[in-house]
Amino acid sequence: MVTNKQFRELALFFPNTEENPHFDRRAFKVSNKRNFATLHELSQTVNMKLPIIEQSVFCDYGDAIYPVPNKWGLQGWTTFELKKVPKGLILDALEIAYQGVLKPKK
Repeated sequence: MVTNKQFRELALFFPNTEENPHFDRRAFKVSNKRNFATLHELSQTVNMKLPIIEQSVFCDYGDAIYPVPNKWGLQGWTTFELKKVPKGLILDALEIAYQGVLKPKK
């Protein structure tokens, strides 16, 4: 329920966010150069870095939100299918992902 263009606008709304190429995706980073989301335009999917607890909450939404199927998923990276997820839910996840990369790494 969110287009690629709408997602880009939402992600770039957050302060100090930059958009850069990242392999076959577009990466959204804050000024400390840490990614909080990547957009794959062709498949209209987004991967966002969430805390593990938040990942499990979002994944309860349905089959349109799921952990990235590899070790990245175990670190909180979560796939959202833009055509199937409401805008409000995408925005909530973006806020959590953005806030997560602002915290210093342990």
